[in-house]
Amino acid sequence: MCLAVPMKLIENKGATGVVELGSLQKEIGLHLLDDVKVGDYVIVHAGYAIKKLDENEAAETIALLESFLE
Repeated sequence: MCLAVPMKLIENKGATGVVELGSLQKEIGLHLLDDVKVGDYVIVHAGYAIKKLDENEAAETIALLESFLE
């Protein structure tokens, strides 16, 4: 099973960037998306941003994932 997670881009280094979710930060590839900027939410899968999300959609998905941990 594969899991893709919404994360917030906090640093854009061109072809790579740094995303965070809670206290977790990870460097990822931005090769697959053209127009991401700091503050955007992206779906991260296998170390790459694969889709941009709006903030509301990201918040709903994160809340759903957090509910599984309870």
